[in-house]
Amino acid sequence: MKILIINGPNLNLLGRRDKSLYGNLTLEKINTLIKKHFPKIDFTFFQSNLEGEIVNQIQIAQNDFNGIIINPGGYAHTSVAIRDALAELTIPKIEVHLSNLSSREKFRQKLITASACNGYISGFKHDSYLSAIYLIDLILKTKKRQK
Repeated sequence: MKILIINGPNLNLLGRRDKSLYGNLTLEKINTLIKKHFPKIDFTFFQSNLEGEIVNQIQIAQNDFNGIIINPGGYAHTSVAIRDALAELTIPKIEVHLSNLSSREKFRQKLITASACNGYISGFKHDSYLSAIYLIDLILKTKKRQK
């Protein structure tokens, strides 16, 4: 199984951003933790602060990956382009957020991109990613059993 994990703007600053919201781990440490917990899965990690680069990665995911996990960061609230790219994918896709968006500012509670995903996970810091991986695996196994 191959999973693409996309991280959006400012997630390259993890480890120094507000640790009460985002946790103590850097993005590199989260990626290492993911590989340690799921050694049989082939992961590709991508981070960009640029909306167009994220759209490009989503557009190529269909042919190369079994699933996608995206933390669009602030683009979750503003990017119709990322939402539309996600909507075109037929592979499982889960949106994750490190912080609990429902307890944050009102503008962070409107998610444009999540509606184009199978679902979203919010508020469990780095465990949000681990949960999403488990769920993608479950979705794929369920589809396989239904065939």
